[in-house]
Amino acid sequence: MVSIKASEVPTARLHGYLLGAVGPRPIAFASTVDGKGRPNLSPFSFFNVFSSNPPILIFSPSRRVRDNTTKHTLENVLKNMEVVINVVNYDMVQQMSLASTEYGEGENEFVKSGLTMLPSDLVKPFRVAESPVQFECKVVKVEPLGKEGGAGNLIFSEVLKIHMDTDILDENGSIDQFKIDQVARMGGNWYSRANLGLFEVPKPNSSLGIGVDQIPGHIRLSNVLTGNDLGMLGNIEKLPSQEEVRDYIENNLELRSILSSGDEALLHTRAQELLKTKAVLSAWKVLLADIPTHRDGQKE
Repeated sequence: MVSIKASEVPTARLHGYLLGAVGPRPIAFASTVDGKGRPNLSPFSFFNVFSSNPPILIFSPSRRVRDNTTKHTLENVLKNMEVVINVVNYDMVQQMSLASTEYGEGENEFVKSGLTMLPSDLVKPFRVAESPVQFECKVVKVEPLGKEGGAGNLIFSEVLKIHMDTDILDENGSIDQFKIDQVARMGGNWYSRANLGLFEVPKPNSSLGIGVDQIPGHIRLSNVLTGNDLGMLGNIEKLPSQEEVRDYIENNLELRSILSSGDEALLHTRAQELLKTKAVLSAWKVLLADIPTHRDGQKE
């Protein structure tokens, strides 16, 4: 493992390490206006949602590393204290990237990128018509994190109004995570397309899982099962009963064959296959079928 002290690395290289390691990052496509009312549009991947009551989004335009100058978005926000944060989906990612070009002051990135200016209802900056979700915000605070090149400036943006494309909503009026088709920023020139890599992980607070520490030793120390596998196993509220395990064995010819072979690795592999299909309870029944032959993680 390579270990470095942050203070001993040039800022540009440290910036690359941070962006390469922390991701994928959501993108705030920020629309502002300058003191003359001229539109500006620029993406920022130092961004997230931090509160729902009040609804607060925070993004951070950093000072340029090369010459310690500030970006037009930050300058505009400090003058007007308003911003529209537009969500970026795959259909507009190339135009979003073009808008990141450092055009001269007063140049309209909406025009340069071919995106459509849509008047907002409550703030001066325009919305991006092509964006699937647009947040009209008032800026409640700007928090500088430093004065040197690379220092961020946290822009606390309180959401006043949300606009959502009906095409991304499901039958309940919620945002469909596949339909919204978001993209996220990675390191270098890389992006991630969310809906091609979506997978679901049940939240632990939706049930009181037994925890990995309660998994029997011979399962917890398996050479087959991964940390993710153990996490799924530990997120179950209670183990199946011995009767449920016996019934499962009696009705499962494949499992009986594995048990008769005495191959524990094969047994764990079968459980792992079930976990990949989210059949956690069945995976537990497979693993517990072999428990009587173990004591404290060791075979008798």
